[in-house]
This record gives sequence, structure tokens and C-alpha cells, in this order.
Amino acid sequence: QVQLVESGGGLVQAGGSLRLSCAGSGFTFSRNVMGWFRQAPGMERQFVARISWSGTNTLYEDSVKGRFTIFRDNAKNTVYLQMNSLKSEDTAVYYCAAGAYASRSSKEYVHWGQGTQVTVSS
Repeated sequence: QVQLVESGGGLVQAGGSLRLSCAGSGFTFSRNVMGWFRQAPGMERQFVARISWSGTNTLYEDSVKGRFTIFRDNAKNTVYLQMNSLKSEDTAVYYCAAGAYASRSSKEYVHWGQGTQVTVSS
């Protein structure tokens, strides 16, 4: 059974930091591209970042560049999203996802976690 389980969300003040984790099981984690997406109330799910299976190639949505870092530990089947200098507009439910292709499109990701809430207070 494929599972992706996110953790690390919470309430933080603007300018603060959070680190999200996503642990995968039931599939070959090290052979999958991993992505982070987010969805704010009333908004469509938005691409945040993705990382290649080896961890050597990353891509970020423009608004998070220089503030967020995606990285992975294939030995632990875990992908992370380090979020610094958080802003109120970063408030959303954050999802991790696994797929075969390096893409910004949520349609290319096959497996999804249940999401973790990040709330940034101003």
C-alpha cells in the first residue's frame, strides 16, 4: 500500500521558519520525482517545488525562490521542505506528491499525501 505522510506543519509568525517532512512507503521512493504543492482556501492547488530522484535537480515556484529549500534523503524515504522567511501568503495546506516525471503539473504526480496545514500569522 502506497503511503505518503506529511508532518511538520503548524502556526508560525511571519518571518519564521518551518520544516515539512514527507515519508514514503509502499513504492520505490528513490526512483520517483518528489514534489510539494499547496492549496489555500478557495484556490487551486499550486506547485511549490520539486526534486529529481537523485536530489541533484530542483525547481521552485517563483514566489518561494530563495526562501524555501527542497531536499531528500533516499535512505530514509523522506523528502523535506525547509521554509524560511515565511509570509502570510504562504498559508495553505501543503501536500507532497510522487511521480515519474519532473513536472510542475499536479497531473503528473501519481501518489499524494493527506496534507499538512501551515498557517503564517502577520
